[in-house]
Amino acid sequence: MSWLKRWTDTDIEAMVADLLRAGVALSALVVLAGAGFYLARYAHAPANYGVFNGEPSDLRNLRGILHNARLLRSRGIMQLGLLCLIATPVARVAFSLIGFAVEHDRLYMIFTGIVLTVLLYSLIGSGSAF
Repeated sequence: MSWLKRWTDTDIEAMVADLLRAGVALSALVVLAGAGFYLARYAHAPANYGVFNGEPSDLRNLRGILHNARLLRSRGIMQLGLLCLIATPVARVAFSLIGFAVEHDRLYMIFTGIVLTVLLYSLIGSGSAF
């Protein structure tokens, strides 16, 4: 763990920026892949704009999204990309918490921990996404 002690503020900022870029790029690639599958299958299907069809119930929770993505179903892949996009700022906050712990900055650790707790509760605790 001696490599942790060599981190500077600039190093942490660069790693956070790389994390955000990678998360957005990954989510964009996953959504684009799902959109490609979707268009390959449904490009010639007529659109019915008179009826609104929401997401099926199996695409409203993590287990269903992962199952559909594993089966290479286009809508499940696109939903997985959106989950990656949502997870990106959460990962940023978690990484910032680690960075503040390495710097022994207790005040920012407390604030970042509160923010992370609120984010995780809004995603997991409400029961809507998982």
